Amino acid sequence: MTKSLGEFKLKICKGEFTDSEIIVMLGQNGTGKTTFIRLLAGILKPDTNETVPELNVSYKPQKISPSFQGTVRQLLHKKIRDAYLHPQFMTDVTKPLNIENIIDQEVTHLSGGELQRVALVLCLGQPADIYLIDEPSAYLDSEQRIIAAKVIKRFILHSKKTGFVVEHDFIMATYLADRVIVYDGNPSIDCCANSPQSLLSGMNVFLNSLEITFRRDPTNYRPRINKLDSVKDREQKLNGNYFFLDADD
Repeated sequence: MTKSLGEFKLKICKGEFTDSEIIVMLGQNGTGKTTFIRLLAGILKPDTNETVPELNVSYKPQKISPSFQGTVRQLLHKKIRDAYLHPQFMTDVTKPLNIENIIDQEVTHLSGGELQRVALVLCLGQPADIYLIDEPSAYLDSEQRIIAAKVIKRFILHSKKTGFVVEHDFIMATYLADRVIVYDGNPSIDCCANSPQSLLSGMNVFLNSLEITFRRDPTNYRPRINKLDSVKDREQKLNGNYFFLDADD
């Protein structure tokens, strides 16, 4: 399907997804990742006759504006009471995200990182088939990002649901993704969301477009960027290996 917003046009190729799967959207700024999420959420309608399947979705937007008058506890009780009181949800989601520390604070007084954690709990606490999560790492420090990624991954896997995630933090994206949707085209003008593909092939395509290569850190196995035109950078580009999945590499 296609969607035009002012001068910007987005084309979306057909694809499929399964349960217990997270699909991460990869693309430069202005390629239409949030537009696609909003189409899936039903907030935007496509220009063409194709329709998004009727699915029960839970959506965490990119920008979070706190308007609820009351405490975090009152908000969770009002919005996701059943999940909030469920022992498994508490163990898998609320405790790792450290919600107890801010449970009696006023929502309007929360910092950006605290709001992000509450928004993730609200999103995952809604019963849904598909969880649409836009920029879960925003305002979180590096340690909190790893915890949030583990929480999302575990929840989607155990609940046998599907997650679509927009994420600019490269380490978080590689940890979360079972498959990826790679965006190409001219940012803010004319872009395409390609069909989902494997993490390895998708990362290679995306990094090729940025002319960046990554290697695995031998100590913690996290992706590390190669210095431009270094021996490793040139060697990987020559072989078409912009991204490595194997710890041995």
